[in-house]
Amino acid sequence: MKTLAGYTILYDAECPMCDIYSRAFIATGMLDKNGRAPYQQVLAGACPLVDRQRAVNEIALVNTQTGEVNYGIKSLFKVIGNAFPVFGPLFGFRPFIWLMSKVYAFISYNRKVIIPAKVDENAIQPTFSLFYRLLYLALTSLTVGFILTHYAGHLSPLVAIGKPYREYMICSGQVLFQGIIVSLYKPAKRWDYLGNMMSISFGGALLLLPMLLLGKFVAVAPFINMLWFLAVAGLMFLEHIRRTKLLSLGWLLTVTWMAYRVALLFLILYLN
Repeated sequence: MKTLAGYTILYDAECPMCDIYSRAFIATGMLDKNGRAPYQQVLAGACPLVDRQRAVNEIALVNTQTGEVNYGIKSLFKVIGNAFPVFGPLFGFRPFIWLMSKVYAFISYNRKVIIPAKVDENAIQPTFSLFYRLLYLALTSLTVGFILTHYAGHLSPLVAIGKPYREYMICSGQVLFQGIIVSLYKPAKRWDYLGNMMSISFGGALLLLPMLLLGKFVAVAPFINMLWFLAVAGLMFLEHIRRTKLLSLGWLLTVTWMAYRVALLFLILYLN
């Protein structure tokens, strides 16, 4: 594997995802041993080669000899394309670059809510994009609703099978309900909280997939599926507590988050 020598990638030290893939570049030899540095340190001093805010929004790859700087998806394409030249034509295909730049922006602008970490409020932070946050909330809500709709069939007759849109309404209703609560309680944390909340829901939905897959091959009793569902709900509850602490939010949002779920569960069982 060919190493892209003489380049340094500026990653977000507060972003676990950024730390992982930049470490992977070093570990696999795609960048040399000194080929990464946290932008929090580099941008703290004089660095005329790099657009400070853009480097925070989009990972920067700096040629330490010429001063050339690539940002975002082009940085990743340069590193990966150097290691795997076979991808060169694809990485030079403009429609593909455009599409992947949108995917990259979607992940980058939501990275703080996908995998959160303690944030230094005094450090320079990524620009907030309402468009990408709303898109994230919409896509995660639809995905969670889709998975829950299929999982609900495996809980019958313990839980009534509702209309095809029931789980979608539950997910969107939760965003609306908690959005109102957090707007009244901590409006400045509204979009951070909602993004984290839907990341928890999305992660919980993914944990249901193994049981759905298992159900394709063997008959799993509804009681077992219900126990798995409750175990996932318990993990989600613990993760909600952890994330609200990272956001410096109190117990109110955790209480209302759980109350919403309990109320819906009782309502569904009552209608059954």
